[in-house]
Amino acid sequence: MTSLETYFKNSQPLDQYIAAMTENKENLEAIYHSFSLPQDDDRLEKIKSLNYSKVLVITEDWCGDAMMNVPILKHISESLNLEVRVFHRDENTDLIDQYLTNGTARSIPIFVFLNDDFEQETVWGPRARQVQHFVEETRSDLPQKDDPAYEDKAAEAHTIISNRYQTDSQMWKYVYDSILDKLIVK
Repeated sequence: MTSLETYFKNSQPLDQYIAAMTENKENLEAIYHSFSLPQDDDRLEKIKSLNYSKVLVITEDWCGDAMMNVPILKHISESLNLEVRVFHRDENTDLIDQYLTNGTARSIPIFVFLNDDFEQETVWGPRARQVQHFVEETRSDLPQKDDPAYEDKAAEAHTIISNRYQTDSQMWKYVYDSILDKLIVK
């Protein structure tokens, strides 16, 4: 099995990944520029004393959750001086298969937090709990997949979710809090 160190070293630095994005780039950058870390968050100081030095992000640029979560992670990583690299999930599924959501889904993004020795300290993703609840609630009224109206209704739900991800600063705070809480608790 390929080591996390090998995956990390063969992954793209976050800024290069963002520069090369072909989908969701403008939205990701807009979220990054609109979100600010809360002032005087004691959790950041506590996390600085822990053993984190790197983040291996497993994602793809078409992913709406990544569009919202990656810019929040970028702010956190800048504050904590973490090196972030991006591994493209679809290029090699061996890595994501180690981080399946609910044991079956290749959901992204996944943030693997590593120490100096490239050992996994903790994993976050693909969504904050409150965001997951919103997505489930928004999709709860969808018809069955074999229903002729399913595709249109699913597209409507996707638009609602994407718009909320792009504009709702409370969603961004949920993501921020969820990531920090995970880093503190491990």
